[in-house]
Amino acid sequence: MSALTRKIKEFFCLAGDIAMLYLALFLTLLIRYGYDWRENWRSHFLPFTLIFFFSLIIFYILGLYDLSLARNNLYFFTVLTKALVISTVLAILFFYFIPYFGIAPKTNLLISFGIFAVLFFFWRQFYNRFIKSPGLMNNVLVLGQNEETKELVQYIKTNPQLGYRIKKIVSADDVKILYDLIETIIQEKIQTVVITANPHEDKNLSRNLYQCIPLKITVADMPLFYEKITGKIPVSSIGEMWFLQNLMNSHKIFFGGAKRCADIFFTLIIGFFTFVLTPFIALLIKIDSVGPVFIWQKRVGIDNKIFKIAKFRSMLALAPDGSAEKNGAQWSDEKDKRITRVGKWLRKTRLDELPQIWNVLKGEMSFVGPRPERPEFAFSNELLSRVPFYQVRHSIKPGLTGWAQIKYPYGSSVEDTLQKLQYDLYYIKNRSAALDLAITLKTIKIILSGGGR
Repeated sequence: MSALTRKIKEFFCLAGDIAMLYLALFLTLLIRYGYDWRENWRSHFLPFTLIFFFSLIIFYILGLYDLSLARNNLYFFTVLTKALVISTVLAILFFYFIPYFGIAPKTNLLISFGIFAVLFFFWRQFYNRFIKSPGLMNNVLVLGQNEETKELVQYIKTNPQLGYRIKKIVSADDVKILYDLIETIIQEKIQTVVITANPHEDKNLSRNLYQCIPLKITVADMPLFYEKITGKIPVSSIGEMWFLQNLMNSHKIFFGGAKRCADIFFTLIIGFFTFVLTPFIALLIKIDSVGPVFIWQKRVGIDNKIFKIAKFRSMLALAPDGSAEKNGAQWSDEKDKRITRVGKWLRKTRLDELPQIWNVLKGEMSFVGPRPERPEFAFSNELLSRVPFYQVRHSIKPGLTGWAQIKYPYGSSVEDTLQKLQYDLYYIKNRSAALDLAITLKTIKIILSGGGR
């Protein structure tokens, strides 16, 4: 599925949701007022449009516009139910606290959302089946195999709603002797050819690909295709030239300036709530366990500069400095026994990170970016030898939240660091205001669902 096809599917999903919302409102007014529904449409249109707008934001936050979630399974319908309940509650609060519109349609509101729930349920069932229909599938031929190929093939097979279907995989040895590429493409009705080999180094492959131009197929190199499908960069399939082509010319000066302004603005807002919450959080920490309220740690920032961050203490104070590390820095996992009862709650809600808004205000961090790592890990010989290009993540400011944090579970090993680096590289390459907004909204979802670490 090309980027355009993906956008069309996402737009079709959004357009269908909007249509169901307004159809539900129309049916509600028709049921309540009969032929006089037109007289009530004007008074209901604006307030319900605002409600629908916030409902769509809720749907997005909960992931209902993520194609990887578009399956008719229990998890999808659980998320669907949660979205409908939250939207209904917000709508009720909207009319209760904002009586500006001169209507208090309690009955209309409940009927409307009741009808919408039914319409939405059947519409999304249809949509989830529709996007997996054979006619919309993009047939893929993969030339060459490596570890990323195996992972990609499995990912596509388990996510048919993405719109791809692996029709044929040709091993690296077969690529060198592949003379009937055109015939294969025609027989298998291939629309996309993914290549792991470098056509510049294989004259036979480049010649065969050149002859396929009249077939109007899409030819994609493995790293780019892998990136579009999984949202991460395969570090084992790229080299120094990839960074020269994709990162060296990506200064994004205007974006950086706008992002800094946004960081300062939101820091001042969140700083007020942090100031209010700090005494209560401090009291809970002190009651729960002995030790300081704050923990100070060194982190690696942009251009490998070392800075200190403050966190609300979430672990037992086992060392003289109040930290939980008696023998130096060590990885922490999600079920670490050193985490206190209050600490578990602070981590799930991410309130333990609130003091870091001071680092954002100082310009050492941003709200969105790769999470800053401790120098003991970031500069370790083991990590640098096993995780290629790790230092590239220090080319931009670290963040309170990031693409890796919302896409990958809690990491506590070098292997996890490698996986998270691939997501960090994706963010560094594709960072934009839209991506930052998406990460922020997804982070809100994680916090509200208690999915923090």
